[in-house]
Amino acid sequence: MDFSYTEENYLKTIFKIGLDNTTEEAGTNELAAALSVKPASVNEMLKKLKGKKLVNYEKYGKIKLTKTGRELAVDVIRKHRLWETFLYEKLEFSWDEVHEVAEELEHIRSKKLINRLDQFLQYPEYDPHGDPIPNEKGVFQKQSKKTLSKAEPGSSCKMVAVKDNSTSFLQYVVSLGLGINNKIKVIAREAFDGMMTIEINGETKSVSQKFSDNIIVI
Repeated sequence: MDFSYTEENYLKTIFKIGLDNTTEEAGTNELAAALSVKPASVNEMLKKLKGKKLVNYEKYGKIKLTKTGRELAVDVIRKHRLWETFLYEKLEFSWDEVHEVAEELEHIRSKKLINRLDQFLQYPEYDPHGDPIPNEKGVFQKQSKKTLSKAEPGSSCKMVAVKDNSTSFLQYVVSLGLGINNKIKVIAREAFDGMMTIEINGETKSVSQKFSDNIIVI
């Protein structure tokens, strides 16, 4: 059975939301917000996906991928993250450029090509943004989803991934002198609005809660 690019994008997004929620379920409004579409459009697509036995869903209820839907979602994510890694490591794209290009390349159907790409890259476990890359069997490293916003003042941590892969956010991260595996010292956090004062490479920065909510640390 063939699937459209839009259908694959829906499945991928449902899977990601489910991981963040730790329930493997997504809500209609969450999905609409993540895809920047209207809830009515989401409902129409969910009917199609349910008809293809890719999701379990009842109107106004939670959305959950079927076994087939999950396998397809993980496969698309695997391709996306392998292409990001290839673009970053071999073609010297910057990490804020690779996401949009990989969005197009992730829909390539050839399993042989993707497996050869994985082999060529020596089977990487993480992409340039710190996200785990599923292997050929769909298995990937589970991440703790602790965000910088949860770190206590006085503590130190290491950035291992970002939640927001948009170009504008990644460029902002770079402008702060921050990258994957950089250490961050939390100096203070404002109770009023969650603004944090952090130290990166010996320099003090003030960042919003929106920023700290999108930085994954250990």
